[in-house]
Amino acid sequence: MTSVTQSRTRDAASSRGRRSYRALEPTGFGVVLRWIWLTIAGIFSFFPFYAMIVLSLKPGKVVELPGSLLPWTDISFDAYTKVLSGQNILGWLGNTLIYSLVSVVAVLFLSALAGYAFAKKRFAGKEVMFWSFLAMVMVPFHVTLIPTFLLMATLGGVDTYWGLILPTLANAQAVFLMRQFIQGLPDDLFEAARIDGAGEFRIFLRIVLPLCKPILATLGIFVFLWHWNDFLWPLIIGKSNAMFTLTVGISSLQQQSVPLSTMLAGSVVALAPIFLAYLIAQRYVQEGVTGTGIKG
Repeated sequence: MTSVTQSRTRDAASSRGRRSYRALEPTGFGVVLRWIWLTIAGIFSFFPFYAMIVLSLKPGKVVELPGSLLPWTDISFDAYTKVLSGQNILGWLGNTLIYSLVSVVAVLFLSALAGYAFAKKRFAGKEVMFWSFLAMVMVPFHVTLIPTFLLMATLGGVDTYWGLILPTLANAQAVFLMRQFIQGLPDDLFEAARIDGAGEFRIFLRIVLPLCKPILATLGIFVFLWHWNDFLWPLIIGKSNAMFTLTVGISSLQQQSVPLSTMLAGSVVALAPIFLAYLIAQRYVQEGVTGTGIKG
């Protein structure tokens, strides 16, 4: 009798919840207004990219608005040919890929290790160590820029790949996100694995990493974007043209009196890889943002 009463109570509460949710849903006019607002916001957000692409296809033309923004007049790929052949943009692209991809793999692995330790292990001073490490978020990067450069210069890391990558691997935000996600994983999984004789590193590789795929994909996209768009540290640590990243290299074109269309073509080339990366990992990003535990 008690179970029947509880079941009816749950059904009534669920029914009230559905009615409340339907009451919060926008009406027909509200839906139209919402779509109009989202369309306007989308147009304003996309317009700078549209203008960049269209103007890059019109080299040697005087920019006249709105005529220059019409995509079907006087189209030419000369700016892209000049960028890919006359500049060292392919070398800059290779440097940026190395900087971004190696940093993503290293940051994800190290932050997952630290997140697992802070979330599931017990050791003296864990909370103090975690919050002290997290306090790094409140310290602006510019404050530590000079000491970091002096340290890298002393170690011989100036104008090298490892000097470019190494200082960016201690990512407090990544450790925090991994710790918060791993805390939600059930402890029974880890206890069962220990009973079966699995070591901690095997548990990390066979249990933690597979269950963290959504947050790893989300974090990987963000870390990739941070490093791909990074400008200040690559500018400081890279002295030669051969070590420039895309952001630094495209910025250096301004000092060479390069036409606007050529600079915009270089920007389009720099934008294309991160746009493709997001399209490929979009599903995992959505799962990492909305997911709160283990599915199934």
